[in-house]
Amino acid sequence: MITMKILPTLCVVLVAGMMASCVTARKYDEMAAKKTQADADNDALRKKNESLQATLKEQESSLGVQQIQLAELSADTSDMGKQYRQLRAQYDKINQLNDILSNKSNMLLDQASSENKKLMAELDATRVSLLNKEDVLKSLEKKLDEKETTLNKLQTDLQLREQRVSELEQLMAQQVAASNALKDKIANALLGFKDKGLTVEERDGKVYVKMEAKLLFPSGSTKVEDQGKQALIDLAKAIENEADMEIVVEGHTDTDKISSASIPRDNWELSVLRATEVVKIMAANSKLQPKVLSASGRSEYHPVDPADKAKNRRIEIILSPKLDELYQLIGN
Repeated sequence: MITMKILPTLCVVLVAGMMASCVTARKYDEMAAKKTQADADNDALRKKNESLQATLKEQESSLGVQQIQLAELSADTSDMGKQYRQLRAQYDKINQLNDILSNKSNMLLDQASSENKKLMAELDATRVSLLNKEDVLKSLEKKLDEKETTLNKLQTDLQLREQRVSELEQLMAQQVAASNALKDKIANALLGFKDKGLTVEERDGKVYVKMEAKLLFPSGSTKVEDQGKQALIDLAKAIENEADMEIVVEGHTDTDKISSASIPRDNWELSVLRATEVVKIMAANSKLQPKVLSASGRSEYHPVDPADKAKNRRIEIILSPKLDELYQLIGN
């Protein structure tokens, strides 16, 4: 009996316990779901906060730039304001002057007397005259500018020419000095033949070595004697190291005619053969290059003393410096 009475109570208790257990699990699931949602919301808020922080920094940077631009604009505005006030003041002055001129003009118009008309006419005439003079002045200024341009060009050309003349004079002076030095050198080398029909002189930048025929050749012969040969060798040795020089050997005869069937047949051949013989001796007994030597015959047609045949029979050795640099300067 007791057992039967307790059974319903136990059932009620068990049912109540089971219901309480079911309610607690549901609340736990709901809380867990809320926590998960809260975590998700919190993470989203954190990311949004980071994005807002980055945006804030960009806005602050942009704000700094805009503040700088604002300061520059303010400075520009201040300057423009000053310029505006200055222009405004000038404008006001111009307006005042315009008003004064306008008033004076009105007064003159109001005083339409013959005196004023005369003055106006004179003023117009003066204005026209002034305009004409301005035109003349402009024309004169243009001509003056043209003449100044021409003068400047002439001065420049003159300076260039003076420079070229100076360079030419220097080269010529150097050439003369070199020729004189060469003449002295040759004269010293041939000092032993001074009183034997040999002379050395400088003319126009060239050195002339004149040897009478009696020093070199027997009468009518083209063969150089020993004494003359030594003079030629001494001369060649003295000039063999001279650079940039051309040597022309000229043969000269007197007016006595040669009539022979054998060579030399006339004065032309005699003068050429003697010059050629001299060239051969100089080239064979020195370091002179054959290319700087040349021989020519002048026959009887260039006498130095028509009254003295002995002086006309001669060999002239002409030493000419190469003037390439001088000719180039002149050509330019």
